[in-house]
Amino acid sequence: MRSNASSPFSRILGALASLLMAALFVTVYSKLAGAADINVDIDHAELIHLDKPGAEVIIGNPTIADVSVQSGRLLIITGKSIGLTNLIVLDGSGESILQKKVQVGSDEHKLVTLSRGKSRETYSCSPNCSPALLPGDTLTFFDPLSKETRSKLGLAQSSAEGTTSEQ
Repeated sequence: MRSNASSPFSRILGALASLLMAALFVTVYSKLAGAADINVDIDHAELIHLDKPGAEVIIGNPTIADVSVQSGRLLIITGKSIGLTNLIVLDGSGESILQKKVQVGSDEHKLVTLSRGKSRETYSCSPNCSPALLPGDTLTFFDPLSKETRSKLGLAQSSAEGTTSEQ
């Protein structure tokens, strides 16, 4: 007669299977969590020091992150919107000297999201709250803020160009 109780052997096999599944989960999760080589928050910058001078800099999606070259060996990555993109730096002969994934996120402790039905508005509260430009917000909230931001960037750029042309 067969008993419904599992044998010690089947319990050991079950435990081993659970252990293997847990190890697989940890491995996959750690690879996903570490997918980005460079992490930067929206509207923040990170410095990247190169071992040798770069001649060409490529950012996969410039709406997610922007890169500016300060010298042949110093790059500044600025987070523009939440997402994942990549950075490639080539030397003078076209050889890749750096390839990194760039993850742009936000400091969620300082963001407040206001939801009204299907509409969403995001505010950055550090320490005072002001509208934050985050894709996915309601268009009636996002579009005017986006227009103001572009205007501000245009003024800053024209001011910087005016300063350099006077020198």
